[in-house]
Amino acid sequence: MISVLDIVEDTMVDGPGFRTSIYCAGCPNACPGCHNPQSWDISKGRMMSTEEIMKAIKADPFANVTFSGGDPMFQPEGFAELAEAIRRETDKTIWCWSGFQFEQLVKHPAQRRLLELIDVLVDGPFVQRLHDDELVFRGSSNQRIINVKKSLKQGKVILEELDL
Repeated sequence: MISVLDIVEDTMVDGPGFRTSIYCAGCPNACPGCHNPQSWDISKGRMMSTEEIMKAIKADPFANVTFSGGDPMFQPEGFAELAEAIRRETDKTIWCWSGFQFEQLVKHPAQRRLLELIDVLVDGPFVQRLHDDELVFRGSSNQRIINVKKSLKQGKVILEELDL
């Protein structure tokens, strides 16, 4: 089960191409200037099962998937279960936003398990003084767009090469 604020279909702001974005509730980072402060409280979401969320994901055969929030890494077990279903039942890519850094996430078993199931991680807290409207898929310049599979294999952060 995942505490979900919203599911937005056919968005183009949460990764390349059309995406189905799962916006979760719950974020311990509480970054000043966050564009989604209503997502901080996990109790503000609606508990949804993997099966319920998969119906929305599979309804659009062309849209890939984004996990955002809140912070999906605050609910790593539920999102890992969802990512496993996406891998098993579709050929969609998965992007994930987290205020935690990759180097922190790999040290925690539940968060690492989720990392192993996603394709791209946009990591790091939003830092208001580093905000730049020109950034693609990031709110502030400290955030990185990481190719997770390559990074896990090489044991260091490998940035995703965007083809925009």
